[in-house]
Amino acid sequence: MTEHRTAAPTEGAAATGRASVPPASHATSGDGRSAGPATGYRPAVEVGGSHVTAAAVDLVAGTVVAGSRCRAALDPAADADTLLAAIAATARELVDRCPGRLADRWGLAVPGPFDYATGIARYRGVGKFASLRDVPVGDRLAERLGVRPNRLRFLNDASAFALGARRLQAPDAGRLAAFTLGTGVGSAFLDGDRVVEDGPLVPPEGRADRLTIAGRPLEDTASTRAMTARYAQRTGRQVDGLRELTALAAAGDEIATETVHAAMTALGTALAPWLAGFGPDVVVFGGSITAAWPIVGPPLLAALGVDTVVVLPDGEAAALLGAATHAATGARPADDDVTGAPGNVGPVHGTATGAPGDGNVVRGAAGGNVVGGAAGGSAAGRAGADAGRTGVQGSPASTP
Repeated sequence: MTEHRTAAPTEGAAATGRASVPPASHATSGDGRSAGPATGYRPAVEVGGSHVTAAAVDLVAGTVVAGSRCRAALDPAADADTLLAAIAATARELVDRCPGRLADRWGLAVPGPFDYATGIARYRGVGKFASLRDVPVGDRLAERLGVRPNRLRFLNDASAFALGARRLQAPDAGRLAAFTLGTGVGSAFLDGDRVVEDGPLVPPEGRADRLTIAGRPLEDTASTRAMTARYAQRTGRQVDGLRELTALAAAGDEIATETVHAAMTALGTALAPWLAGFGPDVVVFGGSITAAWPIVGPPLLAALGVDTVVVLPDGEAAALLGAATHAATGARPADDDVTGAPGNVGPVHGTATGAPGDGNVVRGAAGGNVVGGAAGGSAAGRAGADAGRTGVQGSPASTP
C-alpha cells in the first residue's frame, strides 16, 4: 500500500517577472541570544555540475526566502574565468534582489575535490571544472564580489545538503546519511550536527565516490555519464543526459531500463555495507536524479536493504539552507557578525520552526516509520532483500 501526503513548500511561489523579496527581521534564538545579523537573511550559493544557484536564507524559519533564488547554467568544461564570472554574476544578482537585507558572510556549497578551508579547487579526473584545478576560487570570487575572502565559507555540496535535510526532515536524528545523485555521486554522514569524514564507519573522507565497483571507480558505473555512455555503447544512440535515458525507460525501452537498473543496483550494493556499519537513523537522497525516482528508486532500495529513505525533490533548497547554516555557525573571525558559541557546524534553531519541504511521503509496502514526513520529501520502506557485497571496495567496521 502506498500513502501520499503533499507538504507545504520550503519557498513561497515567486511572482512573474522580478520577484519581490520580503524584508527581514532580526532573529533571536530560544534563549534570547542573537541568531543572526540585524541585516537579516544569510546569502548562500550552491554550485552543481551544470548550474549555480544563489539565494537568501531565513535561518530562523529554515527556508529559502521566496523570490530570492537566482539560477544560471554552468558549462563544466568552460575556462576558469568564465566559470568564476558566472558564479559571481549569480551572487551579485542576489545582492541586487535583496538590497540591504543580506548578512555580509556567504555560505558556498561546492562539489569536491576542493580545499574548503582555503577555498582552493582541486578538481582532477572528475569530468568537470578541470580549469579550476589549483585556482584560489575563494580569493577570485571575493575580488569579484567586493568582499574580504574570510567572508566566504565553503563546504562540500553533499555536506550542505545533509545539514539542510537534517534541519528540514529530522532535527532530532542522531545519525543521518545523505546522498546526492546527479552528474556524480555525493555523500555526507552526520553524527548529530557533526560531519563525519574519517574513521572505520564511513568511506574514505566520507566520500562514496571514493569507493570502487569491480575494481573501478564507483562513478564509472553509477553516474549520469556512465549510464548514458553504456546506453550509447549498446544501442549506438546518444541520449541527452539522465532525463532522456529515464524517460526512455519509462516508455518501455528495455535497454534503457536494464542500464538504469544495473547502475542503481551496483550503487546500492556499494553503499549498503557502509549504511549497515554507520547505522543512520535517517537516509536521505537528493540531486537531479530524484526527479526519476519511480525508475531509479526500486533497484536502488532493493540493493540498499534499508527500512526507510527520504527523497527530497528540492535538494537545492536543502543545500542552500545547509550552506547558510555553515556560514552562520562554527569557528569564525573575531569581527564576525554572528552571536553564538563557535564549534561544530550545525543547524541554527530559532524561535520559529521552518515551513515544511516539498514532496510526497511514500510508505513502503513493508511499513516502517516515515521520518520527517511533515517536512516533505518521499520515504519508502524496505524493497527487496539485501544485495550481495561482492566487487565493492572494503567494508566498514561494525557499529560499536
